[in-house]
Amino acid sequence: MTNQQTTTDGFLGVIMLDTRFPRPLGDIGSPATWVRADIPVRFVTVPGASARRVVQTQDPALLEPFVEAARSLALQGARLITTSCGFLAGWQAELQAAVDVPVLTSSLLQCAGLSSPGLVTFDAASLHADLLRRAGVPVGTPVEGLRRGCELQSRILSDDTVLDVRQASEDVVDAAVRLVAKHPEVEQVVLECTNMPPYRNAVAQATGRPVHDLETLLLRTWNEQRAND
Repeated sequence: MTNQQTTTDGFLGVIMLDTRFPRPLGDIGSPATWVRADIPVRFVTVPGASARRVVQTQDPALLEPFVEAARSLALQGARLITTSCGFLAGWQAELQAAVDVPVLTSSLLQCAGLSSPGLVTFDAASLHADLLRRAGVPVGTPVEGLRRGCELQSRILSDDTVLDVRQASEDVVDAAVRLVAKHPEVEQVVLECTNMPPYRNAVAQATGRPVHDLETLLLRTWNEQRAND
């Protein structure tokens, strides 16, 4: 899978899971997200990389295909590479070592630079301490997950072709509200999941906190690159 939006000045390369579920505007895997930002993009899909294999199994057999995808994007001229799943932060070091261009696998990477962050994740049971360590997330950072079997989680794990976007927004807001209720010391909310940026504004309104996700990280990094050209 590739997107045609490219220029001679390079592009954002997105390594995609092998999925078909809907991706509303703001989702990292939606071409419209990058049209809105005026950022040229190319997508490369890793065959067989389902959400279950990446999130819940963290299947090591997928590492080499993801590395090859990163190399392919770099050879094509990507100036920045990312992924469509926050759990790939566990392979940040390996993917970055494979290419000479910056790789930002996950929104989790920005936690170390934030004051009193708290995480909202797609699956709290699968977000293991070793993965958080690999992403540089400070020890003790509060984590709250989507409710098991909620609209957003169930549709993605089953790779369904429909999604109730309003309910998905409520699912993410619910997790964020629970996060700050349990941990009022949280000053900034980080959305782990690359499918959560469409609901960023709703989370900010409900929690009264600044909200960060992979889209905000990529936009900031891309603009910084441009400013330094």
